[in-house]
Amino acid sequence: MDRTPARPATRNSGDLYSQLFNAPAVPGGRRPDPQPTTQTHLNPGTAPTPGIPGQVAVPVAPVSLAASGLPLMQICHLVLKQLYLQGAALGIDLARQLRLPFPVVDEALLFLKDERLLEVSSGELIGRPSYRFSLGEQGRVRAKDAFEQCRYVGPAPVSLEAYVRQCSLQTVTGVDCDAKSLTAAFHDLVMRPGLLNELGPAVCSGRSIFIHGPPGNGKTLVAKGLGRFLNRFGGEIYVPYALLAENSIITLFDPTLHTATDTDEPAVPTGPVTERSRLLNENPIDLRWRKIRRPVIITGGELNLEMLDLRYSATGNFYQAPLHIKANGGVFLIDDFGRQIVSPRELLNRWIVPLEERIDYLSLATGKKFALPFEQLTIFSTNLDPRELVDEAFLRRIRHKIAIDTPDRALFTEIFRFSCQQRHIAFHQGAVDYLYTSYYDYGKPPRSSDARDLLEIIQSICRFRKQDVVLTEELLAEATHQFFCQT
Repeated sequence: MDRTPARPATRNSGDLYSQLFNAPAVPGGRRPDPQPTTQTHLNPGTAPTPGIPGQVAVPVAPVSLAASGLPLMQICHLVLKQLYLQGAALGIDLARQLRLPFPVVDEALLFLKDERLLEVSSGELIGRPSYRFSLGEQGRVRAKDAFEQCRYVGPAPVSLEAYVRQCSLQTVTGVDCDAKSLTAAFHDLVMRPGLLNELGPAVCSGRSIFIHGPPGNGKTLVAKGLGRFLNRFGGEIYVPYALLAENSIITLFDPTLHTATDTDEPAVPTGPVTERSRLLNENPIDLRWRKIRRPVIITGGELNLEMLDLRYSATGNFYQAPLHIKANGGVFLIDDFGRQIVSPRELLNRWIVPLEERIDYLSLATGKKFALPFEQLTIFSTNLDPRELVDEAFLRRIRHKIAIDTPDRALFTEIFRFSCQQRHIAFHQGAVDYLYTSYYDYGKPPRSSDARDLLEIIQSICRFRKQDVVLTEELLAEATHQFFCQT
């Protein structure tokens, strides 16, 4: 199957990309569940969990080498490298380290044994799962060769086809979003009336969002609030440790960015069934995947074009997925858009195809290209005028434009009151009146963040002086003098 089309294949081509990437639209924006052209195109498949709102399909463990979606030699190399590092291991422990059921790993062990690359030093009555395998002389040579080709050691990767299919089952557009749940996610923010009515449809569309407005008025907080909504109400999704694309391994699960809700080790069932015996048979969950909360990945002025490509390790000869691919199924926030070293036009040129077609094309070190899903809520946040950053053609590709403007007096008063409540400080209307008569009425625009920042300065002053926090005019004058840098 050709995996490097210059453009997505047509629906008549009958390949997996046609089935999954070019599925026709259906009412409500949801894509139909992809159907394989043939069973051999699919890795183990998925098993839906009925009756649980927000629950995505669970990747099902393969029952055979063919169902794993991996070539035999890929598993053989992982086995050889594990044994080279460990010296010897039980068959069932190799299966646990590769996160595959033993019958799948057993096919690789039989092949390596027939090739006289493995030796069996001991065994128990239950058969090969209890055999202790070690490398023979030729096995050590082959293991070194395997390390030269790729130094990745760990859970077996999933196939590209399996990853594409799983992404199509856990898109942001599949999350139920209504006023009640969205309000609950923003309970700790005071926002202008009508803002949630703009954010809700943007979430339902799963398309890109452009949040703009003066600095200090909560654009980043609003974007993080959307991420919190997906965390709390979007259900959990699955991300693989690694995937195999064009015979190259790409690591995907990142513990610094993904919040796992399962355990790193296969769970030990209660009762007479043990972990090892569970791995001998069909496992309902494919342990090559981690269950995580929908990710919220934030990048700012440090973003450059190189960070949007595969990161290749020349010494390890494998790749790490870029940030926006790790954000699939969640939120990818580009904060301070327009202040990156690279120009906004270059960034958006890089994302023209992903924003339009929900596919990104990545290049390997060999120059070969392949497609990956671009399935996340992409949020651009800027305090610059959008029309000065990009032209109308680019803005058209960002479907939702939401303004976060300077708060009026009534909204600022509510923000100040709420900030006092969060810090257990008694609110006084005179404090807000002082800010307006001393600063805001003379041309200095209020910012939503002023309440938080001024109260934190006042708390610091009072803590230093060992006195209770009371919003007196003297304290406000001292805090504003320090904060606004004005006489």
